[in-house]
Amino acid sequence: MSPESKKLFNIIILGVSFMFIFTAFQTCGNIAQTVITNLNNTDFHGSGYTSMSIIYGVFSASNLISPSVVAIVGPQLSMVVSGIFYSLYIAVFIQPATWAFYTASVFIGIAAAVLWTAQGNCLTVNSDENTIGRNSGIFWALLQSSLFFGNLYIYFAWQGKTHISESDRRTVFIALTVISLVGTVLFFLIRKQEDTKAPGEEDSANEILGDSSSAQNKMTRAVAAFKKSIKLCFTKEILLLSVTTAYTGLELTFFSGVYGTCIGAVNRFGGEEKSLIGLSGIFIGVGEILGGGIFGLLSKNNRFGRNPVVMLGIVVHFIAFYLIFFNMPNDAPIASMEGTDDVAYMIPSKEVAIFCSFLLGLGDSCFNTQLLSILGFLYSEDSAPAFAIFKFVQSICAAVAYFYSNYFLLQWQLLIMVVVGFFGTITFFTVEWEAAAALVARGSDYSSI
Repeated sequence: MSPESKKLFNIIILGVSFMFIFTAFQTCGNIAQTVITNLNNTDFHGSGYTSMSIIYGVFSASNLISPSVVAIVGPQLSMVVSGIFYSLYIAVFIQPATWAFYTASVFIGIAAAVLWTAQGNCLTVNSDENTIGRNSGIFWALLQSSLFFGNLYIYFAWQGKTHISESDRRTVFIALTVISLVGTVLFFLIRKQEDTKAPGEEDSANEILGDSSSAQNKMTRAVAAFKKSIKLCFTKEILLLSVTTAYTGLELTFFSGVYGTCIGAVNRFGGEEKSLIGLSGIFIGVGEILGGGIFGLLSKNNRFGRNPVVMLGIVVHFIAFYLIFFNMPNDAPIASMEGTDDVAYMIPSKEVAIFCSFLLGLGDSCFNTQLLSILGFLYSEDSAPAFAIFKFVQSICAAVAYFYSNYFLLQWQLLIMVVVGFFGTITFFTVEWEAAAALVARGSDYSSI
């Protein structure tokens, strides 16, 4: 197998592994609050929103040390161990206990930081300036296929159900736990690149990834990775991209947790509101896959850079927010177990709700594929620290959003995303224009994203 074929193989395996793990985790997140609402008349007193807030809060803090962990352990083993913790979190729902639920939330927050930092490193070392856009799109399309499969099962299994029984819950979460473990095992198929360096290592033509295994050298790499993370935090490009990244954290919370809860709370959808949560997740996945495929696989034909894709993303999201504002009752995110009978500015439409799910997924893929691409392009030599900062900002904003989702009406959540999204688009444009100018200055053709 040629070096290029090996790199493409690694990207596909990386994407498929994440697809399995996040088939389990994203489906879990999509239905968690609905399942928990059905448990709150028992001894269980947890909150799905609070759990997600803990996860993303710990996730954000852990990103400060995750480059050091990846430097010591290596990206492959880091992803394997992290995948195990994802599986344990999902398994908690088989027999829920409040203490176990919140404890697992802390551990998966740490695991998520390590997993995504290792993913960013693996994506970058298996790409170059010409393939980073393509590889980002392939990875994103495979990853977001996860939204399709799990939610398809939820749609059919929960068709017509207004209450989720103990048997229904256990069946779903046992299956999701097994799926997550399959994805974890697949990480072992990723092949090491002999011409790349571990996170935090200095450039050297003679150094090979994994050459030095002494504790002293590993600690040196860990310290170097931490120092690079701190240094990169204060660069102009990272500060500007942080606004865009903050927006992706807010809208991630909305489409992965809040919007499904809103749909499940609308009593005017009849007996279909619970199964519609699954259908919503499917169409979010369709939008994500379509966006990842178009903006990744066809990226070499785009001679205009990343900005048009990001512009499309914000326009699509603004249309979705406008329709959701008119279609969904204001109290839907914080409705009780009985749901809400309120009406917004139109009679709630299932078709509009599902169409908005598609738009949310498509817009999210526009932003994330381009952020992955520009980070891999700008920081090819410092991939682990750069992706750690990206996830730090994204996750802390997601944590804040999950926290206020317990209290804010729908209109205020939408307004926050509109304001941050507008400024995030402007700051992304600024960084992209500077990257294009730098390429032209050194005589390169800026013809692919």
